Amino acid sequence: MLGDAKRDESITLLLTAWSRGEPEALDRLTPLVYEELRRLASHYLRRESENATLQSTALVHEAYLRIVNQDAVSWQGRTHFFGIAARLIRQILVDHARKRHASKRSSGGPLLSLDESIELPAGLNGQQGVGPDPTRRCTG
Repeated sequence: MLGDAKRDESITLLLTAWSRGEPEALDRLTPLVYEELRRLASHYLRRESENATLQSTALVHEAYLRIVNQDAVSWQGRTHFFGIAARLIRQILVDHARKRHASKRSSGGPLLSLDESIELPAGLNGQQGVGPDPTRRCTG
């Protein structure tokens, strides 16, 4: 237990140094937090469906890239770091699921915006009695 407290303190000190702009702190921090990030990723992946295509390693690497590319984060300690990491992991999973579902809905055809007009074939333009006449008023 004493080793865990020392490790937590070391992580907090390295996060503080990294926040001050010391790049070597990140190099020393990475191996200390990697296994915990993998545990977080595995935890969230277990809650996903069986057909999830992400693996915990890929999820950790994506979260790590997002963490290190944050601008001017003032890390308040180990808990703050892992809280942000957990949120990023969940967001990556949500983004991945959205992309996966969007590709299932895609027909492969061109996407049209709502303001683009669609030219109908000659037989479907309302001139041959298909459907009600939009200019005719209902009386009743």
